Amino acid sequence: MTGFCKCFFNKSLPYVIAVLSSVLLSNSVFCQTRTEGFYKDLFMDGGVNLTSRTSLPAADSLGLSMEYIATSYITVQSSVMISNDYDANGVLLYPDGEPRFRVIYTNGGSATSHGESLGESGRQIIRTYFNNGGSYTGSCAGAFISSLGTSTELSSGSSRVGYYHLWPGYACSTGQSDIRTGHFIIEDSPLLQYYDFGGDNYVRDVYHNGGCYAYEPNMPTGTEILARYDYPSSAQMHLNASVWAYKDGDNSEEGRLVVTGSHPEGISSGERLDLMSAILQYALEGVGENHIKSELSNRRTRIMDKSTEDNDPAYTKIGDRQYHHFIVNLPEETTSLTLSVSGDDRYDLFLYVNPGDFAFNSNALYKDITEGANKEMVLYNLPEGTYYVSVECNTTVTAMESSEYFEYISNLEVLNGVAYSIRAEWSGPNSINELDETDLKIYPNPFTEHITLYVDNNFMVEEVAILDIFGKLMSVQKVDKPSGYITIREGLDLPPGIYYLRIRSANKVYVKKIVKVAD
Repeated sequence: MTGFCKCFFNKSLPYVIAVLSSVLLSNSVFCQTRTEGFYKDLFMDGGVNLTSRTSLPAADSLGLSMEYIATSYITVQSSVMISNDYDANGVLLYPDGEPRFRVIYTNGGSATSHGESLGESGRQIIRTYFNNGGSYTGSCAGAFISSLGTSTELSSGSSRVGYYHLWPGYACSTGQSDIRTGHFIIEDSPLLQYYDFGGDNYVRDVYHNGGCYAYEPNMPTGTEILARYDYPSSAQMHLNASVWAYKDGDNSEEGRLVVTGSHPEGISSGERLDLMSAILQYALEGVGENHIKSELSNRRTRIMDKSTEDNDPAYTKIGDRQYHHFIVNLPEETTSLTLSVSGDDRYDLFLYVNPGDFAFNSNALYKDITEGANKEMVLYNLPEGTYYVSVECNTTVTAMESSEYFEYISNLEVLNGVAYSIRAEWSGPNSINELDETDLKIYPNPFTEHITLYVDNNFMVEEVAILDIFGKLMSVQKVDKPSGYITIREGLDLPPGIYYLRIRSANKVYVKKIVKVAD
């Protein structure tokens, strides 16, 4: 068994959950960075009319997982970033429109020409990516294209059609090409939380080639100036914003934009590398908040089988390495919670549960990460409150790097999503009996090869199941003889250890801890 689920079946559980929930809720760094739930960390756009870069030293220094496109062909760009025969979403998006990478980096080049090469459908994919939580970075043209436009549009109050319009401000041309300039890191800049830049808050000798600055008058709310140019030879450029960030404070699900008008991206050491690395890290920490698909209702199965074309993200299939999040609100005196996931066992769907906070592999109090799609988890004696339930598709594509992009060569069907269903069922004190043994007796305990039940006519057993100590269902069988002496042999071929015997009647569930010993 490869799974691990930290379940507790005793009366101290409410205290344990309360303590762990408090710890999880205080872990704000985890919630901010959201390293899980994405296919990879970074996608680098070096497409049509952009620099066709295939490496990013800052990403390497940070240990980020990365893919890229580096092509001058519109057909290749469209196939990777918009859609193809096996992927209706493009490389950037999951079937429900959620971001597949944590951050995009857009290279320098020609912003207008690149935006036009993507067409409106390609530009809308970038907007959907950003609006649904993916962060954005870029240098020079990558900064230009993220804005509403340049000085031409600023003077007319319009916006440029070929731009992304992620930042509702204007990136104006410095008028300077093929120069090197300094950057003043402003006091209290978020970039200083990563590096001290030699202690003088200054970065020297950064290449600049036809780049831009952020136009400050009427700068949109949510914009932060992170650094300013040091280039006294140009009154237009000097002390204007050279690095800036933007995040909509009214939309917590949106990502963060962090861009620069210059070119620190190709440097592999020193403070210029630190500058680019800080830009990436601040963008990564600004990914949008997790989305809850729905609250699960008691005894109601939710089917997640919609495709991209259905435009119904609340019921859409799950993508590779993606998480779908749900909540369950348990009432007082809930004595058992059963969670089940059903799907195609060619794919690995993992199940996670947390009290009071989003559940991931790294922090879930309960988890089932066994192979296959079908899962059932049974938890007992849970206090009332909100529980976060997550499904992860752990099956992913195999990516092969080429000179222009990463080609996917296996498990291609996950790109359009894996269908599954999820169900929550909970019960109260009228339907479970853990303590009263009047109607039912179990022996021997410990056992070796068999267990014998004595069932009174008042109980009338219908089903017997074995669960491991973590709540994972090991076996289940219907019982033809509802009362009297019943001997159980099937499903007991287990390694020595502690298990739970769950016995159901029409209106009761009896749970007993049992111990398997060696022969």
